[in-house]
Amino acid sequence: MKLELARAQEIADQLDSLAPVAVTRFFSGAGLTRHGIQFGFVIRGTVYFRTDAESRPDYVAAGSEPFSYAGRNRDVTIQAYYETPVDVLDDPEELNRWAGRAYRAAVAAHKPKPRRKTKAAARA
Repeated sequence: MKLELARAQEIADQLDSLAPVAVTRFFSGAGLTRHGIQFGFVIRGTVYFRTDAESRPDYVAAGSEPFSYAGRNRDVTIQAYYETPVDVLDDPEELNRWAGRAYRAAVAAHKPKPRRKTKAAARA
């Protein structure tokens, strides 16, 4: 877990265009969030970014795989998050560009929590 937190912080420190980026605990890894919206995470040393229909083909073209894990009865694949290509991680400008797209995809997919009704609104 400490390695994932350190790796996530290393990535967050490079994301000038999205600053501030927070690093949070995320299952057995570390999440990358901005304004409370998670757009990426690090698990088992791999950096994953949020994708959408527009950005996903670039990840596939780069040979990236979606996040997956072994569930109790079957393997689970999460198509919304893909591993970030190594050449992107090595280029700060590209990293910022891909992270920006990941953040926009996460914002678009973000569903705000429903507001609780107040007692006054419930009586109306």
